[in-house]
Amino acid sequence: MNPLLSIFDILLTPLYIIGAYAYGYYVTKKNIRTKPEYAYFTRGLMVRILGAIALGLIYFFYYSGGDTTNYFQTSSAYANLMFNDFDDFWIGWLGDGAKHYFTFDELTGYPVYKPKDHHSFFVVRLLIPIVTLGCHSYFSTAVLVACITYSGLWKLYQTFLLEFPNLKRELAISCLFIPSCVFWGSGLMKDSFTLSAVGWFTYSFYHFFIKKDRKLSYGLYLFIAGFIILAIKPYIFFALLPGSILWLSNNLIKKINHGFIRFLASPIIIAIGGFTGYLALDKMGDNLGQYQIDTVLDKAVVTQKDMKADYYGGKTYDIGEFDASLTGIISKAPIAIFSGIFRPGIWDVRNPVMLISSLENSYLLILTLFLLLKLKIFGFFSLIRKNPMLLFCMLFSLFFAFSVGLTVANFGSLVRLRIPELPFFVAGIFMLKHLYEKQSGIKVKF
Repeated sequence: MNPLLSIFDILLTPLYIIGAYAYGYYVTKKNIRTKPEYAYFTRGLMVRILGAIALGLIYFFYYSGGDTTNYFQTSSAYANLMFNDFDDFWIGWLGDGAKHYFTFDELTGYPVYKPKDHHSFFVVRLLIPIVTLGCHSYFSTAVLVACITYSGLWKLYQTFLLEFPNLKRELAISCLFIPSCVFWGSGLMKDSFTLSAVGWFTYSFYHFFIKKDRKLSYGLYLFIAGFIILAIKPYIFFALLPGSILWLSNNLIKKINHGFIRFLASPIIIAIGGFTGYLALDKMGDNLGQYQIDTVLDKAVVTQKDMKADYYGGKTYDIGEFDASLTGIISKAPIAIFSGIFRPGIWDVRNPVMLISSLENSYLLILTLFLLLKLKIFGFFSLIRKNPMLLFCMLFSLFFAFSVGLTVANFGSLVRLRIPELPFFVAGIFMLKHLYEKQSGIKVKF
């Protein structure tokens, strides 16, 4: 048996799953009479728990270790240190852990991630109390992580329903049941926390700025979600912040009743929003890491050249040669966006994990092409422009796909990095379908 696994994984995990189901059942019964969407709450929760366990099984018994096991080993070592030497643990957890690395021994275990790896170690900091609550059992901890991070996806689902209340089933699929998001975004990984944080960010942004409900709680949720995203995967803000600002701008334009005034004000509001987004990204500087504005173009060129090296073993994709100029980058936008959303495809499959993602992508590609043909392309973009939430979903997902498709050339990384865009893009497709049916009176069956 893997040394990171123990008898507690067999004995405790079923109890944690039963506890999670009991919690889901209680929440559903409490809310379902007034909020019918809660019919999906327990199912969504249990699916994510299944995804978290599946991720652990794949990494333990197929890959023989990886990121998720490294996170568990590191956080478990720090949790053990808490009982051996609380002062050193406290400094290591919230302070400069590098100075106290020598305090670990065979009894505590040795951490894999070091404090100098800021983004990964922030995840460790989040996991330490969860590992403790999970009694140092990997799979019990995985159940707890799935339950905690599920909250962000549920809030995202509820936010979409406020604008599209008739799409309960479709939006549940988008937010709760996309296979890639369930598998990569439920367990002991960076992606679980960032995906949840994106959900909380959207929920609180919608209430605080779009609905102008200035409750302190929404402001606090927005700050915490933004902080988590910046601390773990700051590049997500490369797409999230500009999309949010343009969402707000478009919402302001839509509220102008006088047609001529709206016509005059629209370019001014959009320009101010766009400039504000650019300025915010520019001021973030180093926090965006390799995705900061000054270096992202050069990074894209270097990545695409590097991926042609033999040591990647055919698990990469090539979007062609380009230079770091604005013209060169824009010329690759269509293929980068296509890769960021629809790849790996069936033709790219090299292992069973890629097969699952490719089937999902193929179905999504068929739905997208079907809508493009139905709406005759121009109608596609016209409907997007008319609804601020739909515009945000598409702007965020397309710009995110462009950024990831341009700067990531390895399929193994791509299937994980792209998951923040998927709930928004899939929800956007269902929103488009609904608006088309409403406008044309023609029912469309997928």
